[in-house]
This record gives sequence, C-alpha cells and structure tokens, in this order.
Amino acid sequence: MEAVIQFFNIVLYQPLLNGLILLYTYLPGHDFGIAVIVLTLLVRLILHPSSIQAIRNQKALAKLQPKIEEIQKKYKQDKQAQARATMELYQKEKISPFSGCLPLLLQLPILIALYQVFLKGLKPEVLAGSLYSFVPSPGVIEPTFLGIVNLAQPNFILALLAGIFQFIQSKISFSKHKDSFLSRSASSRSGQKSKSDFSSMMQSQMLYFFPIFTVFIVWKLGSIIGLYWIVSTLFSIGEQYIAKNQK
Repeated sequence: MEAVIQFFNIVLYQPLLNGLILLYTYLPGHDFGIAVIVLTLLVRLILHPSSIQAIRNQKALAKLQPKIEEIQKKYKQDKQAQARATMELYQKEKISPFSGCLPLLLQLPILIALYQVFLKGLKPEVLAGSLYSFVPSPGVIEPTFLGIVNLAQPNFILALLAGIFQFIQSKISFSKHKDSFLSRSASSRSGQKSKSDFSSMMQSQMLYFFPIFTVFIVWKLGSIIGLYWIVSTLFSIGEQYIAKNQK
C-alpha cells in the first residue's frame, strides 16, 4: 500500500501541485483561479486524444447495435456463443466496448490528486517539502478568483453552474443515445422495445439526478473543485461538439 501511495504522489500529486504553483507564480496578476483554469485545460489537453477516441467508439458502437441485436436473437439460447460472436464483431470493426470507460479511469485519480492538492497541499508547511528545486516558494497563497470569489470557501453559484453545465453535457450525450434508439426502434420486437424503453427511462432519470448530485458534491468539496469541474465539463462539451461534426 505504501508503494501505491508513493507512486500516486510521484506521478500525480507532486506534478499537479508544482504545476499549479508555477502557474500561480508566473501568470500575470497572480490569480489563483486563473492558475486553476489553466492547469485544468492542460490536464484535459493531455487526456484529449483518449476522450475523442472514446466518443468516436461510442458512436461506432451505436451504429453496431442492430447487428448486436441480430446476434442476440440468433444465439438467444446460447449465451457463450452470443458473447463469442459479439466479441468477433467488435474485433472485426476494430472497436473496444470498454473504451468509453478509459477517460473516466484516467480522470478519477487526477481528480483525487487535485483534491489532495487543494485540500492540504497549499499550506506553507506542506509546500516546503513538496516543491521541486526549480519551483520558487509562493509564500502565502491568496485563494481568490478575479479578486471576487474566495476559492477556499464553498460557493453555491459555482456549485450551481457546475450542475447546469453537467446537465448540458448529459443532455448532449443522452440525445445521441436517444437518436440511436429511434433509428432502430421500428425493427425492434416488443420484448426488445420494452428493454430499450426501460433503458431510456433510466437515462432520463440520470439526466436530472447526476447534475443535482454534482451540485451537492461540488458544494461539499469546495469552490476550487467547482471551478475545475466547470472548466472540465465545458471542455468535454467542446469535445462532443468536435466529435459530432467530424466525419
């Protein structure tokens, strides 16, 4: 466990902390909120290739759904043959069914590391032992954004904005799934349609639940996480727009 923690600190925590301090030190105005925004954009740019690939794979999987339903119908009584035929289809089309999870798996440890940075890493006594030799000590950090928002305190407006943008992102994603469902609903049998209707109902509930949950989480975790969440979500919306308009 100690080795895992050390690896986490070396690979994620310390680079993010030092990157944030460098941005705070050298960006004009020494605005901590601007430093958080720039760091967020840099992180998302690094993750951009995997995110775009995941969106493309999701679109490709939606197009394959009619073929998958044919396989399910053909091998209805043989689950092993059904799974084998489905995997062969994925291999033939060069699509990974798990690729959509990759951005989340990459972002989750980064979010945890950022939370650790924002929660305890900015204290002067902690900074003294965490900065690289070429990173100057910033002294006491003023955790404000544009001289107005105190990022050290919870802020309901930021939490609400995080929820609103999360709703927009979820709405875009849900609309793509809905279009895919409508395009194949005419050829679905009653049992398949019932299953798809249930899936659509669950997606509709998540469309509203997750943004509300986001507001609660951001309100509890604090304004810095809220600012990161807003910028990251806007970046994701931009990625979905780019992927949608690419052939």
